[in-house]
Amino acid sequence: MPGETDANRSTADPISINLVKDYLAASAEAKTRSSEACAEAIVAAATLIAQSLRQGGKLLICGNGGSAADSQHLAGEFVNLLDRRHMRPAMAALALTTDSSIITAIGNDFGFAGVFERQVQALGSPGDTLLGISTSGNSENVVKAFDQARQKRMKTIALTGGRMGLLSQKADVAICVPSESTQHIQEVHLAVEHLLCMLIERDIFGREEK
Repeated sequence: MPGETDANRSTADPISINLVKDYLAASAEAKTRSSEACAEAIVAAATLIAQSLRQGGKLLICGNGGSAADSQHLAGEFVNLLDRRHMRPAMAALALTTDSSIITAIGNDFGFAGVFERQVQALGSPGDTLLGISTSGNSENVVKAFDQARQKRMKTIALTGGRMGLLSQKADVAICVPSESTQHIQEVHLAVEHLLCMLIERDIFGREEK
């Protein structure tokens, strides 16, 4: 309106503001529920991975889409650092989602369902751990990778959503986020992944409590 100043002009859309608040509240609620439902499984998974790393094993990680990005993110934090305030040696972790030549070659010759299975066959060893990330718990290529890991005498950890799926049935440890919203499951997955790295660092290298 004529004469209206910038200070009086509202640019905030009340509908959008409410959407933001509701979304973030739902995300926080998913984390709160997970703190109760998943705490024991998270500690069990961290213990399993730490035991493997101490004995010279490595962590293999796989997933699709956002879970592929999580695989790379988590591997980077293991090999590099989670927090620069807490320096420590590198930890052995490998994302099976990064080499486009390997992935496309396997996909071309064996089908996309085999892209992780064949890498586990090639790179996995007895005593290693495979972490499979799938919001549905039913990603075929991750399920097949778990079957291959079992043949290789590896331990398996599933990070899934509320429907759990086949992965939770096949895993040595299953962390099942109690939500059916893909976005909120992925948001909790990232927090769980950071916790795994933190707990494993403390287990292997120790850390003074602040």
